[in-house]
Amino acid sequence: MTLQELLRPLDTVKTHGNLHSEVLSITEQSRDVRPGSVFVAIKGTHQDGHDFVSQALAQGAVAVVVEAEAFQQVQLESLVEAGAFIHVNNSRRALGVLASQFYGRPSFQLKMIGVTGTNGKTTVTHLAKSLLEAHGQRVGLLGTIGYVFGGEQRPASHTTPAPVQLQEMLGEMVCAGIDVAVLEVSSHALALDRVAGCEFDVVVFTNLTQDHLDFHQTMESYFDSKLRLFTDYVDGGQKAGPKRALINMDDPWAPLILQQCAIPVWTFGLHAKADIHAEAIQLGMDGTQFMVNSPLGRMTITSQLVGEHNVSNMLAAIGIGLEMGMSTARIEQALQSVTNVPGRFERIQEDQDFGVVVDYAHTDDALKRLLDAGQTVKQGRIITVFGCGGDRDPGKRSKMGQVAVKHSDLVIVTSDNPRTEDPQAILADIEEGIEALSSEERCPYRMIADRAEAIQAAIEAANSGDLVLIAGKGHEDYQILGTQKIHFDDREEARKAIRHRMASR
Repeated sequence: MTLQELLRPLDTVKTHGNLHSEVLSITEQSRDVRPGSVFVAIKGTHQDGHDFVSQALAQGAVAVVVEAEAFQQVQLESLVEAGAFIHVNNSRRALGVLASQFYGRPSFQLKMIGVTGTNGKTTVTHLAKSLLEAHGQRVGLLGTIGYVFGGEQRPASHTTPAPVQLQEMLGEMVCAGIDVAVLEVSSHALALDRVAGCEFDVVVFTNLTQDHLDFHQTMESYFDSKLRLFTDYVDGGQKAGPKRALINMDDPWAPLILQQCAIPVWTFGLHAKADIHAEAIQLGMDGTQFMVNSPLGRMTITSQLVGEHNVSNMLAAIGIGLEMGMSTARIEQALQSVTNVPGRFERIQEDQDFGVVVDYAHTDDALKRLLDAGQTVKQGRIITVFGCGGDRDPGKRSKMGQVAVKHSDLVIVTSDNPRTEDPQAILADIEEGIEALSSEERCPYRMIADRAEAIQAAIEAANSGDLVLIAGKGHEDYQILGTQKIHFDDREEARKAIRHRMASR
Protein backbone atom coordinates (compact mmCIF):
# COMPACT_ATOMS: atom_id res chain seq x y z
CA MET A 1 0.00 0.00 0.00
CA THR A 2 1.34 3.43 -0.90
CA LEU A 3 1.25 6.36 1.46
CA GLN A 4 -1.26 8.10 -0.80
CA GLU A 5 -3.60 5.09 -0.62
CA LEU A 6 -3.18 4.93 3.15
CA LEU A 7 -4.19 8.57 3.57
CA ARG A 8 -7.46 8.36 1.60
CA PRO A 9 -9.87 8.18 4.59
CA LEU A 10 -7.88 10.67 6.68
CA ASP A 11 -8.77 14.33 7.17
CA THR A 12 -5.45 16.10 6.70
CA VAL A 13 -4.56 19.74 7.25
CA LYS A 14 -1.65 19.62 4.80
CA THR A 15 0.93 17.20 3.46
CA HIS A 16 4.60 17.63 2.49
CA GLY A 17 6.90 15.31 0.62
CA ASN A 18 6.67 12.09 -1.37
CA LEU A 19 3.30 10.35 -1.00
CA HIS A 20 4.16 7.40 -3.26
CA SER A 21 6.39 5.47 -0.87
CA GLU A 22 5.39 1.94 0.08
CA VAL A 23 4.06 1.63 3.66
CA LEU A 24 5.07 -1.52 5.54
CA SER A 25 3.85 -0.74 9.06
CA ILE A 26 2.20 1.86 11.29
CA THR A 27 3.21 2.68 14.84
CA GLU A 28 3.02 5.34 17.52
CA GLN A 29 6.07 3.85 19.27
CA SER A 30 9.32 5.35 18.02
CA ARG A 31 11.25 2.26 19.15
CA ASP A 32 9.18 0.14 16.73
CA VAL A 33 9.90 2.27 13.66
CA ARG A 34 11.55 0.35 10.82
CA PRO A 35 12.25 1.25 7.18
CA GLY A 36 8.86 1.68 5.56
CA SER A 37 7.04 2.64 8.78
CA VAL A 38 4.60 5.48 9.22
CA PHE A 39 5.19 7.05 12.63
CA VAL A 40 2.22 8.78 14.28
CA ALA A 41 3.32 11.33 16.88
CA ILE A 42 0.96 11.39 19.87
CA LYS A 43 1.20 13.58 22.92
CA GLY A 44 0.90 11.28 25.95
CA THR A 45 0.77 11.78 29.69
CA HIS A 46 4.49 11.34 30.24
CA GLN A 47 6.03 11.77 26.78
CA ASP A 48 5.24 13.59 23.56
CA GLY A 49 5.74 11.63 20.36
CA HIS A 50 6.57 14.85 18.53
CA ASP A 51 9.89 14.83 20.38
CA PHE A 52 10.80 11.58 18.59
CA VAL A 53 10.09 12.61 14.99
CA SER A 54 13.78 13.00 14.12
CA GLN A 55 14.55 9.60 15.62
CA ALA A 56 11.71 7.98 13.65
CA LEU A 57 12.96 9.48 10.39
CA ALA A 58 16.52 8.40 11.15
CA GLN A 59 15.22 4.83 11.64
CA GLY A 60 13.69 4.80 8.18
CA ALA A 61 10.13 6.09 8.58
CA VAL A 62 8.68 6.98 5.18
CA ALA A 63 6.28 9.44 6.81
CA VAL A 64 5.41 11.02 10.12
CA VAL A 65 1.95 12.14 11.16
CA VAL A 66 1.95 15.17 13.44
CA GLU A 67 -0.58 17.52 14.95
CA ALA A 68 -0.43 20.82 13.11
CA GLU A 69 -0.05 22.99 16.21
CA ALA A 70 2.42 20.71 17.93
CA PHE A 71 5.11 20.68 15.28
CA GLN A 72 7.07 23.82 14.50
CA GLN A 73 7.60 24.92 10.89
CA VAL A 74 11.34 25.33 11.48
CA GLN A 75 11.55 21.61 12.35
CA LEU A 76 9.63 20.73 9.23
CA GLU A 77 11.95 22.70 6.96
CA SER A 78 15.00 20.98 8.41
CA LEU A 79 13.55 17.47 8.13
CA VAL A 80 11.26 17.50 5.11
CA GLU A 81 13.81 15.79 2.84
CA ALA A 82 13.97 12.80 5.16
CA GLY A 83 10.34 11.73 4.65
CA ALA A 84 6.78 12.90 4.15
CA PHE A 85 4.96 14.95 6.76
CA ILE A 86 1.24 14.64 7.33
CA HIS A 87 -0.38 17.39 9.41
CA VAL A 88 -3.66 16.51 11.16
CA ASN A 89 -5.78 18.08 13.86
CA ASN A 90 -5.92 14.95 16.03
CA SER A 91 -3.12 12.42 15.73
CA ARG A 92 -4.74 9.96 18.19
CA ARG A 93 -7.76 9.67 15.94
CA ALA A 94 -5.53 9.57 12.86
CA LEU A 95 -3.71 6.52 14.25
CA GLY A 96 -6.91 4.44 14.37
CA VAL A 97 -8.09 5.61 10.96
CA LEU A 98 -4.73 4.83 9.36
CA ALA A 99 -4.49 1.45 11.07
CA SER A 100 -7.98 0.59 9.85
CA GLN A 101 -7.05 1.50 6.28
CA PHE A 102 -3.75 -0.38 6.47
CA TYR A 103 -5.46 -3.61 7.61
CA GLY A 104 -8.23 -3.40 5.01
CA ARG A 105 -10.91 -1.58 7.03
CA PRO A 106 -11.89 -4.79 8.85
CA SER A 107 -14.70 -3.34 11.00
CA PHE A 108 -16.64 -2.69 7.79
CA GLN A 109 -16.45 -6.40 6.91
CA LEU A 110 -17.54 -7.67 10.34
CA LYS A 111 -20.68 -7.28 12.40
CA MET A 112 -19.38 -5.11 15.24
CA ILE A 113 -20.90 -5.27 18.73
CA GLY A 114 -19.59 -2.86 21.37
CA VAL A 115 -20.47 -2.96 25.08
CA THR A 116 -19.61 -0.10 27.43
CA GLY A 117 -20.40 0.69 31.06
CA THR A 118 -18.72 0.61 34.46
CA ASN A 119 -19.90 -2.90 35.35
CA GLY A 120 -21.15 -5.87 33.37
CA LYS A 121 -19.14 -5.49 30.15
CA THR A 122 -17.35 -8.81 30.49
CA THR A 123 -20.45 -10.79 31.38
CA VAL A 124 -22.55 -9.24 28.60
CA THR A 125 -19.86 -9.86 25.96
CA HIS A 126 -19.37 -13.47 27.04
CA LEU A 127 -23.11 -14.06 27.01
CA ALA A 128 -23.36 -12.46 23.56
CA LYS A 129 -20.60 -14.72 22.25
CA SER A 130 -22.37 -17.82 23.59
CA LEU A 131 -25.71 -16.76 22.13
CA LEU A 132 -24.37 -15.91 18.70
CA GLU A 133 -22.32 -19.10 18.47
CA ALA A 134 -25.49 -21.05 19.28
CA HIS A 135 -27.01 -19.14 16.35
CA GLY A 136 -24.30 -20.50 14.05
CA GLN A 137 -22.11 -17.40 13.94
CA ARG A 138 -18.32 -17.41 14.19
CA VAL A 139 -17.51 -14.90 16.93
CA GLY A 140 -14.38 -13.07 18.02
CA LEU A 141 -14.23 -11.54 21.51
CA LEU A 142 -11.93 -8.76 22.70
CA GLY A 143 -12.16 -7.84 26.38
CA THR A 144 -10.80 -7.83 29.91
CA ILE A 145 -10.31 -11.57 30.25
CA GLY A 146 -8.60 -12.02 26.90
CA TYR A 147 -8.74 -11.77 23.12
CA VAL A 148 -10.45 -14.86 21.69
CA PHE A 149 -11.00 -15.77 18.04
CA GLY A 150 -10.28 -18.56 15.61
CA GLY A 151 -9.75 -21.11 18.38
CA GLU A 152 -7.00 -19.01 20.00
CA GLN A 153 -6.97 -17.01 23.25
CA ARG A 154 -4.41 -14.28 23.85
CA PRO A 155 -3.83 -12.40 27.12
CA ALA A 156 -5.40 -8.93 27.20
CA SER A 157 -3.03 -5.97 27.45
CA HIS A 158 -6.02 -3.61 27.81
CA THR A 159 -9.77 -4.10 28.03
CA THR A 160 -9.88 -2.55 24.55
CA PRO A 161 -6.63 -3.02 22.58
CA ALA A 162 -4.51 -0.11 21.35
CA PRO A 163 -5.48 1.14 17.85
CA VAL A 164 -2.92 -0.69 15.71
CA GLN A 165 -3.28 -3.93 17.68
CA LEU A 166 -7.07 -3.63 17.52
CA GLN A 167 -7.18 -3.17 13.75
CA GLU A 168 -4.62 -5.91 13.20
CA MET A 169 -6.71 -8.38 15.22
CA LEU A 170 -9.92 -7.35 13.48
CA GLY A 171 -8.07 -7.94 10.21
CA GLU A 172 -7.04 -11.39 11.43
CA MET A 173 -10.68 -12.10 12.28
CA VAL A 174 -11.71 -11.26 8.71
CA CYS A 175 -9.02 -13.58 7.35
CA ALA A 176 -10.12 -16.33 9.76
CA GLY A 177 -13.72 -16.15 8.54
CA ILE A 178 -15.12 -14.60 11.72
CA ASP A 179 -18.63 -13.16 11.29
CA VAL A 180 -19.05 -11.05 14.43
CA ALA A 181 -16.60 -9.13 16.62
CA VAL A 182 -17.80 -8.51 20.19
CA LEU A 183 -15.82 -5.85 22.05
CA GLU A 184 -15.71 -4.48 25.56
CA VAL A 185 -15.26 -0.77 24.89
CA SER A 186 -13.75 0.99 27.90
CA SER A 187 -14.02 4.67 28.74
CA HIS A 188 -10.25 4.97 28.30
CA ALA A 189 -10.55 3.51 24.80
CA LEU A 190 -13.24 6.01 23.88
CA ALA A 191 -11.47 9.00 25.42
CA LEU A 192 -8.18 8.06 23.76
CA ASP A 193 -9.69 7.19 20.34
CA ARG A 194 -8.58 3.56 20.42
CA VAL A 195 -11.64 2.56 18.40
CA ALA A 196 -11.17 5.28 15.76
CA GLY A 197 -11.56 3.69 12.35
CA CYS A 198 -14.35 1.39 13.59
CA GLU A 199 -18.07 1.53 12.91
CA PHE A 200 -20.34 -0.51 15.21
CA ASP A 201 -23.64 -2.19 14.38
CA VAL A 202 -24.93 -2.93 17.90
CA VAL A 203 -23.88 -0.95 20.99
CA VAL A 204 -24.81 -1.53 24.63
CA PHE A 205 -24.81 0.68 27.73
CA THR A 206 -24.83 -1.32 30.98
CA ASN A 207 -24.49 1.37 33.69
CA LEU A 208 -22.33 4.21 34.97
CA THR A 209 -20.99 4.48 38.51
CA GLN A 210 -17.85 6.01 39.98
CA ASP A 211 -14.62 4.59 38.63
CA HIS A 212 -11.49 5.83 36.82
CA LEU A 213 -11.86 9.39 38.13
CA ASP A 214 -8.07 9.50 38.45
CA PHE A 215 -8.23 9.66 34.64
CA HIS A 216 -11.56 11.33 33.84
CA GLN A 217 -11.59 13.73 36.85
CA THR A 218 -15.40 14.13 36.87
CA MET A 219 -18.40 11.88 36.36
CA GLU A 220 -19.55 14.17 33.55
CA SER A 221 -16.28 13.64 31.69
CA TYR A 222 -16.51 9.91 32.34
CA PHE A 223 -20.04 9.87 30.91
CA ASP A 224 -19.06 11.95 27.88
CA SER A 225 -16.45 9.31 27.01
CA LYS A 226 -19.04 6.52 27.22
CA LEU A 227 -21.52 8.56 25.17
CA ARG A 228 -19.16 8.63 22.19
CA LEU A 229 -19.92 4.96 21.48
CA PHE A 230 -23.54 5.96 20.78
CA THR A 231 -22.74 9.00 18.65
CA ASP A 232 -19.27 8.96 17.05
CA TYR A 233 -18.90 5.25 16.28
CA VAL A 234 -22.30 4.09 15.01
CA ASP A 235 -23.33 6.52 12.30
CA GLY A 236 -20.39 6.78 9.93
CA GLY A 237 -22.52 6.00 6.92
CA GLN A 238 -20.07 3.37 5.70
CA LYS A 239 -22.05 0.24 6.62
CA ALA A 240 -25.38 -0.90 5.24
CA GLY A 241 -27.92 -2.77 7.34
CA PRO A 242 -29.81 -2.05 10.55
CA LYS A 243 -28.18 -0.60 13.66
CA ARG A 244 -29.34 -0.88 17.27
CA ALA A 245 -28.43 0.56 20.66
CA LEU A 246 -29.40 -1.24 23.87
CA ILE A 247 -29.64 1.00 26.92
CA ASN A 248 -30.20 0.05 30.56
CA MET A 249 -33.15 2.15 31.73
CA ASP A 250 -32.48 1.25 35.36
CA ASP A 251 -29.43 3.53 35.24
CA PRO A 252 -29.96 7.27 35.90
CA TRP A 253 -27.64 8.25 33.03
CA ALA A 254 -29.76 6.40 30.46
CA PRO A 255 -32.06 9.35 29.51
CA LEU A 256 -29.02 11.42 28.48
CA ILE A 257 -27.92 8.69 26.09
CA LEU A 258 -31.44 8.34 24.72
CA GLN A 259 -31.48 12.07 23.92
CA GLN A 260 -28.29 11.91 21.86
CA CYS A 261 -28.06 8.35 20.50
CA ALA A 262 -27.66 8.39 16.71
CA ILE A 263 -29.36 5.05 15.96
CA PRO A 264 -32.60 3.20 16.91
CA VAL A 265 -32.83 2.08 20.54
CA TRP A 266 -34.26 -0.80 22.55
CA THR A 267 -34.24 -0.18 26.29
CA PHE A 268 -33.91 -2.94 28.85
CA GLY A 269 -34.50 -3.09 32.58
CA LEU A 270 -35.78 -4.80 35.70
CA HIS A 271 -37.34 -1.85 37.50
CA ALA A 272 -37.93 0.88 34.90
CA LYS A 273 -40.38 0.60 32.03
CA ALA A 274 -38.39 -0.86 29.12
CA ASP A 275 -38.71 -2.58 25.74
CA ILE A 276 -36.98 -5.69 27.10
CA HIS A 277 -38.26 -6.18 30.65
CA ALA A 278 -37.72 -8.88 33.29
CA GLU A 279 -40.41 -9.99 35.71
CA ALA A 280 -41.18 -12.86 38.10
CA ILE A 281 -37.49 -13.07 39.03
CA GLN A 282 -36.44 -15.99 41.24
CA LEU A 283 -32.90 -15.89 42.64
CA GLY A 284 -30.92 -18.70 44.23
CA MET A 285 -27.36 -19.91 44.79
CA ASP A 286 -27.81 -22.46 42.01
CA GLY A 287 -29.05 -19.93 39.45
CA THR A 288 -31.85 -17.65 38.33
CA GLN A 289 -35.25 -17.88 36.68
CA PHE A 290 -37.29 -15.03 35.21
CA MET A 291 -39.74 -14.05 32.49
CA VAL A 292 -38.88 -11.60 29.71
CA ASN A 293 -41.18 -9.37 27.69
CA SER A 294 -39.51 -8.21 24.48
CA PRO A 295 -40.49 -6.55 21.19
CA LEU A 296 -40.26 -9.99 19.55
CA GLY A 297 -42.09 -12.11 22.13
CA ARG A 298 -42.01 -13.53 25.65
CA MET A 299 -39.32 -15.79 27.03
CA THR A 300 -38.80 -17.94 30.10
CA ILE A 301 -35.15 -17.84 31.13
CA THR A 302 -33.45 -20.42 33.34
CA SER A 303 -29.81 -19.59 33.98
CA GLN A 304 -26.94 -20.86 36.07
CA LEU A 305 -25.79 -17.27 36.67
CA VAL A 306 -26.48 -15.85 40.13
CA GLY A 307 -27.78 -12.45 41.23
CA GLU A 308 -30.09 -9.69 40.10
CA HIS A 309 -27.24 -7.86 38.39
CA ASN A 310 -26.86 -10.84 36.08
CA VAL A 311 -30.53 -10.60 35.14
CA SER A 312 -29.69 -7.13 33.80
CA ASN A 313 -26.66 -8.52 31.98
CA MET A 314 -28.79 -11.26 30.44
CA LEU A 315 -31.39 -8.73 29.26
CA ALA A 316 -28.64 -6.87 27.39
CA ALA A 317 -27.44 -10.11 25.80
CA ILE A 318 -31.02 -11.05 24.89
CA GLY A 319 -31.34 -7.71 23.09
CA ILE A 320 -28.16 -8.45 21.13
CA GLY A 321 -29.46 -11.90 20.21
CA LEU A 322 -32.82 -10.56 19.05
CA GLU A 323 -31.21 -7.81 16.98
CA MET A 324 -28.95 -10.41 15.37
CA GLY A 325 -31.91 -12.53 14.28
CA MET A 326 -32.14 -15.19 16.99
CA SER A 327 -35.49 -16.75 17.86
CA THR A 328 -36.79 -16.53 21.41
CA ALA A 329 -36.59 -20.33 21.71
CA ARG A 330 -32.93 -20.40 20.65
CA ILE A 331 -32.10 -17.63 23.17
CA GLU A 332 -33.81 -19.55 25.99
CA GLN A 333 -31.84 -22.68 25.13
CA ALA A 334 -28.48 -20.91 24.75
CA LEU A 335 -28.70 -18.98 28.03
CA GLN A 336 -29.50 -22.17 29.93
CA SER A 337 -26.20 -23.71 28.81
CA VAL A 338 -23.93 -20.86 30.03
CA THR A 339 -22.25 -22.01 33.26
CA ASN A 340 -20.29 -18.98 34.41
CA VAL A 341 -18.00 -16.18 33.30
CA PRO A 342 -14.46 -16.47 34.74
CA GLY A 343 -14.09 -14.40 37.90
CA ARG A 344 -17.70 -13.20 37.87
CA PHE A 345 -19.55 -14.71 40.84
CA GLU A 346 -17.36 -17.76 40.32
CA ARG A 347 -18.20 -20.41 42.88
CA ILE A 348 -15.29 -22.30 44.49
CA GLN A 349 -16.27 -25.79 45.61
CA GLU A 350 -14.04 -28.21 47.48
CA ASP A 351 -16.87 -30.09 49.26
CA GLN A 352 -16.91 -27.54 52.07
CA ASP A 353 -20.17 -26.81 53.92
CA PHE A 354 -20.06 -23.06 53.25
CA GLY A 355 -20.05 -21.00 50.08
CA VAL A 356 -17.03 -19.30 48.54
CA VAL A 357 -17.35 -16.91 45.61
CA VAL A 358 -14.66 -14.97 43.71
CA ASP A 359 -15.77 -11.83 41.87
CA TYR A 360 -14.16 -8.97 39.95
CA ALA A 361 -16.17 -6.27 41.82
CA HIS A 362 -13.76 -3.36 42.27
CA THR A 363 -16.05 -0.33 42.54
CA ASP A 364 -18.51 0.55 45.29
CA ASP A 365 -21.46 -0.07 42.95
CA ALA A 366 -20.13 -3.44 41.77
CA LEU A 367 -19.41 -4.45 45.37
CA LYS A 368 -22.97 -3.48 46.36
CA ARG A 369 -24.34 -5.59 43.48
CA LEU A 370 -22.21 -8.53 44.60
CA LEU A 371 -23.37 -8.18 48.21
CA ASP A 372 -26.99 -7.84 47.12
CA ALA A 373 -26.59 -11.08 45.19
CA GLY A 374 -25.08 -12.66 48.27
CA GLN A 375 -27.93 -11.48 50.46
CA THR A 376 -30.52 -13.13 48.22
CA VAL A 377 -28.87 -16.55 48.35
CA LYS A 378 -27.15 -16.71 51.74
CA GLN A 379 -28.09 -19.18 54.45
CA GLY A 380 -25.79 -17.85 57.15
CA ARG A 381 -23.45 -14.87 57.41
CA ILE A 382 -21.71 -12.98 54.61
CA ILE A 383 -17.95 -12.63 55.09
CA THR A 384 -16.40 -10.18 52.61
CA VAL A 385 -12.75 -9.86 51.60
CA PHE A 386 -11.83 -6.84 49.48
CA GLY A 387 -9.22 -4.15 48.84
CA CYS A 388 -8.59 -1.21 46.54
CA GLY A 389 -5.91 -0.73 43.90
CA GLY A 390 -3.04 1.69 44.34
CA ASP A 391 -2.26 4.55 41.94
CA ARG A 392 -5.95 4.57 40.98
CA ASP A 393 -9.05 6.61 41.88
CA PRO A 394 -8.68 7.10 45.66
CA GLY A 395 -12.15 8.61 45.96
CA LYS A 396 -13.84 5.21 45.84
CA ARG A 397 -11.89 3.69 48.74
CA SER A 398 -13.96 5.03 51.63
CA LYS A 399 -17.17 4.35 49.66
CA MET A 400 -16.19 0.72 49.11
CA GLY A 401 -15.39 0.36 52.79
CA GLN A 402 -18.80 1.69 53.75
CA VAL A 403 -20.65 -0.54 51.28
CA ALA A 404 -18.79 -3.60 52.57
CA VAL A 405 -19.49 -3.09 56.29
CA LYS A 406 -23.12 -2.04 55.72
CA HIS A 407 -24.03 -5.19 53.81
CA SER A 408 -21.81 -7.89 55.33
CA ASP A 409 -21.60 -9.65 58.68
CA LEU A 410 -17.79 -9.60 58.78
CA VAL A 411 -15.35 -7.72 56.55
CA ILE A 412 -11.65 -8.31 56.05
CA VAL A 413 -9.97 -5.34 54.36
CA THR A 414 -6.83 -6.28 52.44
CA SER A 415 -4.62 -5.35 49.50
CA ASP A 416 -5.65 -5.53 45.86
CA ASN A 417 -2.90 -4.28 43.51
CA PRO A 418 -1.10 -1.72 45.68
CA ARG A 419 1.29 -0.82 42.86
CA THR A 420 3.61 1.96 44.05
CA GLU A 421 1.45 3.02 46.99
CA ASP A 422 1.96 1.89 50.58
CA PRO A 423 -0.65 -0.86 51.18
CA GLN A 424 -1.20 0.38 54.72
CA ALA A 425 -2.02 3.86 53.41
CA ILE A 426 -4.66 2.37 51.07
CA LEU A 427 -6.16 0.40 53.94
CA ALA A 428 -6.22 3.58 56.03
CA ASP A 429 -8.22 5.36 53.31
CA ILE A 430 -10.73 2.50 53.32
CA GLU A 431 -10.91 2.48 57.11
CA GLU A 432 -11.60 6.21 57.17
CA GLY A 433 -14.90 5.58 55.41
CA ILE A 434 -15.75 2.69 57.71
CA GLU A 435 -15.03 4.66 60.87
CA ALA A 436 -17.23 7.51 59.65
CA LEU A 437 -20.21 5.19 60.23
CA SER A 438 -21.70 4.57 63.65
CA SER A 439 -21.21 1.18 65.26
CA GLU A 440 -24.89 0.40 64.58
CA GLU A 441 -24.38 1.01 60.85
CA ARG A 442 -21.44 -1.31 60.37
CA CYS A 443 -20.43 -4.88 60.99
CA PRO A 444 -17.15 -5.97 62.62
CA TYR A 445 -14.07 -5.70 60.40
CA ARG A 446 -10.41 -6.66 60.37
CA MET A 447 -7.42 -5.24 58.50
CA ILE A 448 -4.98 -7.77 57.01
CA ALA A 449 -2.71 -6.30 54.35
CA ASP A 450 -1.44 -9.64 53.02
CA ARG A 451 -4.15 -10.84 50.62
CA ALA A 452 -3.38 -14.55 50.99
CA GLU A 453 -3.59 -14.25 54.78
CA ALA A 454 -6.83 -12.29 54.46
CA ILE A 455 -8.44 -15.00 52.30
CA GLN A 456 -7.28 -17.71 54.69
CA ALA A 457 -8.64 -15.76 57.69
CA ALA A 458 -12.04 -15.36 56.03
CA ILE A 459 -12.29 -19.07 55.23
CA GLU A 460 -11.15 -20.04 58.72
CA ALA A 461 -13.87 -17.77 60.16
CA ALA A 462 -16.69 -19.29 58.08
CA ASN A 463 -19.32 -21.44 59.75
CA SER A 464 -21.57 -23.97 58.05
CA GLY A 465 -23.95 -22.14 55.70
CA ASP A 466 -21.90 -18.91 55.59
CA LEU A 467 -20.92 -17.25 52.32
CA VAL A 468 -17.39 -15.92 51.77
CA LEU A 469 -17.19 -13.28 49.03
CA ILE A 470 -13.69 -12.50 47.74
CA ALA A 471 -13.90 -9.33 45.67
CA GLY A 472 -11.69 -7.22 43.46
CA LYS A 473 -9.52 -9.44 41.29
CA GLY A 474 -11.82 -12.06 39.80
CA HIS A 475 -10.11 -13.70 36.82
CA GLU A 476 -6.80 -11.89 37.35
CA ASP A 477 -3.93 -14.23 38.20
CA TYR A 478 -1.47 -11.63 39.44
CA GLN A 479 -0.81 -8.91 41.97
CA ILE A 480 1.12 -5.74 41.21
CA LEU A 481 3.48 -4.91 44.08
CA GLY A 482 5.51 -1.80 43.39
CA THR A 483 6.27 -2.13 39.69
CA GLN A 484 6.48 -5.94 39.73
CA LYS A 485 3.72 -8.32 38.69
CA ILE A 486 3.70 -11.54 40.74
CA HIS A 487 1.49 -14.61 40.33
CA PHE A 488 -1.56 -14.48 42.57
CA ASP A 489 -4.98 -15.98 41.89
CA ASP A 490 -7.86 -15.55 44.37
CA ARG A 491 -9.37 -18.82 43.17
CA GLU A 492 -6.17 -20.75 43.85
CA GLU A 493 -5.72 -19.09 47.24
CA ALA A 494 -9.32 -19.88 48.20
CA ARG A 495 -8.95 -23.55 47.25
CA LYS A 496 -5.67 -23.74 49.14
CA ALA A 497 -7.26 -22.21 52.25
CA ILE A 498 -10.30 -24.51 52.08
CA ARG A 499 -8.12 -27.61 51.77
CA HIS A 500 -5.92 -26.45 54.62
CA ARG A 501 -8.96 -25.91 56.83
CA MET A 502 -10.48 -29.29 55.98
CA ALA A 503 -7.18 -31.10 56.53
CA SER A 504 -6.67 -29.54 59.95
CA ARG A 505 -10.13 -30.35 61.34
